Amino acid sequence: MKASAALAALSLLVLGFSPVHAEPSVSLNGSLGSKAALLVIDGEARTISVGQTVQGVRLLSVDDGSVQIELGGRRQVLQLGAAPVRLGNGAAGQPAGRKVVLASGPGGHFTTVGSINGHSSEFLIDTGATSVSISQAEAEKIGLRYREGTRIMTQTANGAVPAHLLTLASVRIGDVEVRNVEAIVLPAQMSHVLLGNSFLTRFQMRRENDTMTLDLRY
Repeated sequence: MKASAALAALSLLVLGFSPVHAEPSVSLNGSLGSKAALLVIDGEARTISVGQTVQGVRLLSVDDGSVQIELGGRRQVLQLGAAPVRLGNGAAGQPAGRKVVLASGPGGHFTTVGSINGHSSEFLIDTGATSVSISQAEAEKIGLRYREGTRIMTQTANGAVPAHLLTLASVRIGDVEVRNVEAIVLPAQMSHVLLGNSFLTRFQMRRENDTMTLDLRY
């Protein structure tokens, strides 16, 4: 009897201290065509390709303004701009994040989506650029009053070209936001906004194989 009682007590003790694995909180922050999306998982921005699984979250498909994910055998549709969801536990807000994790895409480039001064943009990491670089077409699309900035000349592959130097109120990827970022606006055709060192130096940056991690310094 004593042995049985001790065993029962031990069983209760083990059960009482069994770890509880909460499902991660997930939200949709943007998409890159129909092949990848920017998900914020427990406050961490992650660029995930269709079919890829990160932190137990599998991206099944990307549609216009929504994605379908799978977590723990359950499927969920996430809408762009909606509050984060925790599968099985309803909505749950998350604090601002301090880390961005990016997976390399075609050509080994690191691209993602985010916002400038609250307006959606597509970014490409460019460690060779001094500042965040924006085309005039993109600047006009997102409403930057770049002509009020300082007029400068900058050197490009095609020689010296006129540009405008200004300070962006905010640059945001997922839950990570950096304020007062220097940028230049160029009269050039660019598929992405180039995230140069005026943004990247705010982070501790490391690369491991096909993954780049940016940890906010301050």
